[in-house]
Amino acid sequence: MTQQLTIEPVTRIEGHARITIQLDDAGRAADARFHVTEFRGFEKFCVGRTYPEMPGITMRVCGICPVSHMLASAKACDAILGVRIPPAAEKLRRLINHAQYVQSHALSFFFLSGPDLILGMESDPARRNVAGLITEHPELARKGIRLRQFGQEIIRRMGGQSVHPPWAVPGGVRNGLTAEDVDAVGQALPEAFETADTAIDLLLDRYDAFRREIDTYGNFPSLFLGLVTPEGGLEHYSGLLRVMDADGRILENGLADDRWREIIAEAVHPWSYLKFPYYRPLGYGDGAGDVPGLYRVGPIARLNLCDFAGTPRADRELRRFRRLGEPGKPVCGSFHAHYARLIEILFALERIAEIIEDPLVHDPHIRSQAGVNQFTGTGVTEAPRGTLFHEYRVNEDGILQEVDLLVATGNNNLAMNKTIAQIARAYITGKPVTEGALNRIEHGIRLYDPCLSCSTHAVGRMPMIVKILDARGRLIEEKIRG
Repeated sequence: MTQQLTIEPVTRIEGHARITIQLDDAGRAADARFHVTEFRGFEKFCVGRTYPEMPGITMRVCGICPVSHMLASAKACDAILGVRIPPAAEKLRRLINHAQYVQSHALSFFFLSGPDLILGMESDPARRNVAGLITEHPELARKGIRLRQFGQEIIRRMGGQSVHPPWAVPGGVRNGLTAEDVDAVGQALPEAFETADTAIDLLLDRYDAFRREIDTYGNFPSLFLGLVTPEGGLEHYSGLLRVMDADGRILENGLADDRWREIIAEAVHPWSYLKFPYYRPLGYGDGAGDVPGLYRVGPIARLNLCDFAGTPRADRELRRFRRLGEPGKPVCGSFHAHYARLIEILFALERIAEIIEDPLVHDPHIRSQAGVNQFTGTGVTEAPRGTLFHEYRVNEDGILQEVDLLVATGNNNLAMNKTIAQIARAYITGKPVTEGALNRIEHGIRLYDPCLSCSTHAVGRMPMIVKILDARGRLIEEKIRG
């Protein structure tokens, strides 16, 4: 008799979703699905607006990484203008993007996943949250808050506010940095570096306690997709698309970002509002088993894809990171996403230190002026969670006729579903289902730090309902948390 477990809502992620776990006759997990239950509609209600409005509108897709949508949108608008933005504007865009990486990754590590990593997967759920972390490790929590504040403060100084800053515009940016801004950032950098180093040491010291999780949390071969610099370096703002397979072979190298449709297609299923992107050349298969074109984006993908980071501290950690995988092959275990995020924080801090020393950030020429010169514009950037695509089609008056957004979380949809199925099979084996097992399945989603809407459940605990149904849909057991 088939049974089903439902976890709803999934907690400590940005947005709302549920997980269903299909059991076999013996009570073992046979399959699992990640359902995104929100419909946002940005692609539809933006049609009819003017393209200059889009950076301000689409940043509302998310309250955690609005900078990513603002920049991808601005880049799509740059392409519609047919201009190269001034060098100072690009430098400043990169700076605000690095600041966003710091604040977003710090939130993910310290407050969304930290309670599991530091307090334990099986710890009391009443305290396995940010409040419990503050109570038991106040100094560590303070460091995490301060690190995130560092990134948020840079965004505030540049954009006027730390969430949804009205700053990047078609052709450039609204304003640069003052000498006071540069001094403030420079004075805060040493503490930020120290916290990043502390977090890396803390995580790696905990690795021995998570050997089983490392083996079973999204540890499977897949493709990896993301941007790299023209030289093959780690890239967060702009670059060329690269695709790598599970053996480390490069399938796409140096593909211009406006050709993304040539390699990415999307499938749909009736049980989720989130689409299922896949690598077009390898296909989707029959939908009943493994998808040949399944790929992953985000921190692990970026560190696998790049030939080097390009900054001293990040390159040191990158060499150590790559020893986690088989020699010559990419790192496939999703548990290592926590380490990858901390490496990217380190990389972002090093880049911030470089940029604020560059006199170009004070150059007054920060915007190129033009009208509609192209009817289609593509903007691709690396959001903290992975590669983000914005593509707009306009008429001669600059009115949007079509909008296509492929968000970072969507790119990881197939991988998230495969990950929770792998964890469920490892921890739901016919015995009574424990709260710790359910938390581990949720943690499989947190590995990808999905942004499902502009909200976050970082404080407190939301309720979670687990229903066990028989093959006829009759309720035979119910578990309620919260």
